[in-house]
Amino acid sequence: MQDIPSLSSITSRLHLKQLRLLTALADHGSLLKAAEQVALTQPGASKALQEIETTLGAQLFVRTNRGLEATDLGHCVIRYARLIQTDLAHLREDMIGILQGHGGRLALGVIMGAVPLLTDALTRLLEKRPALSVEIVEDTSARLLRMLDQGRLDMAICRTSISQQPHLYDSVNIHNEKLAVVANIHHPLAQRQTLQLADLADSRWVVYSANMPMRLLLEREFHEANLRFPLHLLETTSAFTTLSLLQRNPSFVALMSVDVAQFCTRFGMTTILPLALQSRSEPYQLVTRHGSMRSSVAQLFIDEFAEVPPELA
Repeated sequence: MQDIPSLSSITSRLHLKQLRLLTALADHGSLLKAAEQVALTQPGASKALQEIETTLGAQLFVRTNRGLEATDLGHCVIRYARLIQTDLAHLREDMIGILQGHGGRLALGVIMGAVPLLTDALTRLLEKRPALSVEIVEDTSARLLRMLDQGRLDMAICRTSISQQPHLYDSVNIHNEKLAVVANIHHPLAQRQTLQLADLADSRWVVYSANMPMRLLLEREFHEANLRFPLHLLETTSAFTTLSLLQRNPSFVALMSVDVAQFCTRFGMTTILPLALQSRSEPYQLVTRHGSMRSSVAQLFIDEFAEVPPELA
């Protein structure tokens, strides 16, 4: 395996204009066009690319009959070059918002079941800060915590219990998640008054991936009912994929938060099946990195949950 330069070596030698050149090369596949975009001569751009590759200790582009094409490492570096430039654009937006006394930017993460909770709080915040720019990332708790670690998110509504190092985060419980089994409105059992889990034991379930809290809860429900957990599952972390599968397949069922289930049912997308679950899931948490500095708008968002009752109803 080739040696990768140290972080201090990269940060001391790599320049922002070089990152702009990398993304221009990726966009155009031409050294001449990329040079024009970043206001360099072609020889200057060629020299700059050599300096970048020397700094990173890797070849980032190869010449083909179609022009310059990125190597696998090149694609990796280009992706981060774009992220850095995006972060700088966000920095400028934040500075403008602060100097003007309003606005600013907030990057929020959320797990699927907590989307209605986040949107309610965000709607209240936007009434107070109408010029605020917001980025919302919906993903699993594990991925959202990684984004917090990387500084990509200001905070997230997720769960720290999945982390092997929960002490790295500051968290507060903000809502007890209640779960419901949902299906297509034309599901064969949709008109029943009550159901037992055994009635759905042979159904095709749309579930979260293994070791996710909601998946573990469903496994526990089957175990305590002395039923074999379904073998043929459809696994996804996407709310849209779940809804699309239920729409296309009237016999499928899925487990989701009551808040999301009620939202979907209100618009006729699904129905909530009359199955009472015995298990309780973990509360949603509002999570930030331990010791991180909070912006004024981040604190305003946290304040939207300041009066959450003890029972987290």
